[in-house]
Amino acid sequence: MDFNALRQIENEQKRISALYEIFNEDSRLNHSNAAKVEFITTANFIEKHLKQGDKLIDIGAGTGEYSIHYANKGYSVTAVELADNNISVFKNKLTPDLDVNLTQGNACDLSMFSDNTFDIVLLLGPLYHISDLSERKKCINEARRVCKQEGIIFVAYISSDMVILTETFLYNSDYLKNGDYDKKTFALENFPFVFSTVSNARNELIQERLEILHEVASDGLSELLAEKINKLDDEGFSLYLNYHLYCCEKPEMLGRSNHLLFVCKN
Repeated sequence: MDFNALRQIENEQKRISALYEIFNEDSRLNHSNAAKVEFITTANFIEKHLKQGDKLIDIGAGTGEYSIHYANKGYSVTAVELADNNISVFKNKLTPDLDVNLTQGNACDLSMFSDNTFDIVLLLGPLYHISDLSERKKCINEARRVCKQEGIIFVAYISSDMVILTETFLYNSDYLKNGDYDKKTFALENFPFVFSTVSNARNELIQERLEILHEVASDGLSELLAEKINKLDDEGFSLYLNYHLYCCEKPEMLGRSNHLLFVCKN
């Protein structure tokens, strides 16, 4: 299936499922050292707030990268995923020793879960797919509802400003000439993903009454510099990670990352 066919699918679940037949979510965070930067950075911030005995919910869990990681560490994890292909891959990874409850569901309707249930809420993908403002509000508020008071919610966005650079210098050298973006405002077409600027993401979370604790350039320049990063030896990569973690919260670095992470107190 190509992107033109994808545009014709009106049903949200079918469209998102079809998207993840095109994109291999299972390898996105682990196929190379450069690809691992986003996961390592996100996990670094999760573990700043994670306490023994905490209950986690991974909303938009993909193929289970975070869910299985924390289940392997002994945590009880509830995972919610919409896309059929991702669910199938996720199920094949589960073993009886992992405390993972996997449910197919929509991030905008978590009515199967009670209020104030989870200590840690991961919302690391759903806002990549929801363009309607009222549905985005539902998504964030459902995450807030199932999170305990004073619990921590991790919210991810795709940064529109950085995408223009990665598209141009990695995938389509003519993107600045013919890419799907407004040539004056540099706003991207929200397809096949939904994109945000740093300020728009921040304002959306503040409007939903979340207290932002950290703003993070979660993968920084790792996609743009992937070829060079992947040539580093183990020591070099470790030093690169140290440098990335040192600067990933600097305000001047936030717009230069394909993915943004906001760590919020409920």
